Amino acid sequence: MTRVLVIERDDSSRRQLREEFERNGFGVVEASSAEALSLGSLQADTVVANAAFAGAPSNAIAMAAPIPVVVVADSPSIPEAVECMRAGAADYLAKPFQANDLVAAVERAVAMGSVPTDSSAFSPIIGQCEEMRALLDQVASVAPTESSILILGESGTGKELIARAVHSASRRHHAQVMTFNCAAVPETLVEVELFGSDSGHSATEENATATRRGLLEAAHGGTLFLDEIGDLPAAAQARLFHYLSEGTVRRLGSAETHRVDVRIIAATHRDLRQLTDNGRFRKDLFTRLSMVCLRVPPLRERGDDVIAIAQTTLERVAGKFNKRGLTLTTDAIDAMRRYRWPGNVRELENALERAVILCQATTIDADILPIDTESRRFPQPDAQRETSSSLEGYFLRFVLDNEDHLTETELAKELGISRKSLWERRQRLNIPRRRTRKRGPRR
Repeated sequence: MTRVLVIERDDSSRRQLREEFERNGFGVVEASSAEALSLGSLQADTVVANAAFAGAPSNAIAMAAPIPVVVVADSPSIPEAVECMRAGAADYLAKPFQANDLVAAVERAVAMGSVPTDSSAFSPIIGQCEEMRALLDQVASVAPTESSILILGESGTGKELIARAVHSASRRHHAQVMTFNCAAVPETLVEVELFGSDSGHSATEENATATRRGLLEAAHGGTLFLDEIGDLPAAAQARLFHYLSEGTVRRLGSAETHRVDVRIIAATHRDLRQLTDNGRFRKDLFTRLSMVCLRVPPLRERGDDVIAIAQTTLERVAGKFNKRGLTLTTDAIDAMRRYRWPGNVRELENALERAVILCQATTIDADILPIDTESRRFPQPDAQRETSSSLEGYFLRFVLDNEDHLTETELAKELGISRKSLWERRQRLNIPRRRTRKRGPRR
């Protein structure tokens, strides 16, 4: 059972806190002064202390270390809050507050006391090159904070893996991390998915839905990973900025706001600064998200990490297809080192899966790897337009010829597919999305 040391001078307030914690399954140790920290904290997993106890709050925080402390303030002030947070307080709550806010703060504080300090959070990540070591050092530094994070990198570099590493090494690792791909959902549904809707509200009458929580509410206490944030529609950008500023969300069709506690991690392969300059991404949202930026290097910059990732992936994929024991020949390894990997880790995994399926021997040679080591890159769009007569070639030609003056929704409609399918084919064929707004024909 999690035990909380409550330090509160007022008997009535102390009793209320004890009853609330016990109602939520916590064990409680009570004290009326900070002197209890010299012994009481040894019996508790976290401390909830009133900022009015004798001496500066920072002194009590230091006395309790390494036990995390949640400070509650009868007369809150910004200087005091700053002092407490600099001293290492897990949280600072101003009275009056909702009981569930205090319980959530204590749960986070308890989790903070057990945040992994080794590399266990990074175990799924393979990388020994200088760039990756520097990136993982950054992750370890920013993970325990509550800052929003923007992860930049080309498609297929593993941005979601980095986001999950941040979550796993954070104070929220006990809670869930939820993901949302901003480019894979029709624009009319993005706001409902993220912020929820009130009974009967929908972007279209035929899609009217019952009251539902959005992902921000569902992720309360945890982390929400927003992939391809550069494709977030303008209206949703405004709502997201409001949440980051105020900490509240309002469902579509509702007049009520809900306070939620979610850490936002966003990612994109696009140049958000350029989108901001072009007026296609909110400058205030970009500023808020980019306070902490992490860049994931492309595979071509990672040296021998390519082979380490390939060996691990081959073992996993070979087991999946019951072909354990497969190895890469020297020629295959050399070819993989020379190749530029425009699709990065995702392309590497797909290439190895195809090779495992086709392999009839105990080794994988370069000739069955679907990579072009001579050009070291994919053919340019013009060459593809001239040589391809397949369905994928038709898709490629249509998208390249029309994306300047059709929106993604209109492109999908003309092709007879969903917007999600359009996005998935773009990823598979390595056709980056250049525009998000409808534009007239070039003059």
